[in-house]
Amino acid sequence: MQRPTSGTSTVLGTDLAGTGDAGLRELRRRIGFVFQQFHLVGRLTVLENVCTGALGSLRGPRLGLFTYPRAIHERALDGLARVGLAEHAFQRADTLSGGQQQRVAVARSLMQRPELLLADEPVASLDPEFSAQIMRLLRDVADQGRLTVLCSLHQVDVALSWADRVIGLREGRVVLDLTTRDIDRAEVMRLYTEVGADPAPLPAAVAPHTGER
Repeated sequence: MQRPTSGTSTVLGTDLAGTGDAGLRELRRRIGFVFQQFHLVGRLTVLENVCTGALGSLRGPRLGLFTYPRAIHERALDGLARVGLAEHAFQRADTLSGGQQQRVAVARSLMQRPELLLADEPVASLDPEFSAQIMRLLRDVADQGRLTVLCSLHQVDVALSWADRVIGLREGRVVLDLTTRDIDRAEVMRLYTEVGADPAPLPAAVAPHTGER
């Protein structure tokens, strides 16, 4: 969504600075995104919200659930079953709990059959119980689909508990890049506490599974 102002940035083999709008649209179809605030359409059913994840592969607008192909319905129902919400398919999205809405958002992103899944602080607005459910779901998605998941987090303990690799950033610069098996938890917490006292805190970027990509 942002073009680099300097240097180079390559995603899935595509140079962002040297690619036109059509090329960027094609790239976005290959990347799933899970937002911090869910971004579901509350008045629509859970099933239709998941179906919208396939819009990038369809021609023309869709006006209601009945305008999506049957194959899309079936994939969406499979996705809801995968995240444990099949029984809520025809429920309004805004009647679900926060944790359930985030699971719907994960199912929606998987409708793209992404090669890369980005998650922007997906548990920041959830309580600890729901946070653990979402991180476990992302971990399962990564493992089962051999999918790379890149997850931005400010909760260091969450990153260390669920990730294969942790990358620490400060003011856009990498200050830590280690696999979790090579990390000293106490040292990472000390580093985060020191940097956290600075106006520019250290976020934790996590790749729960790197697959073979």
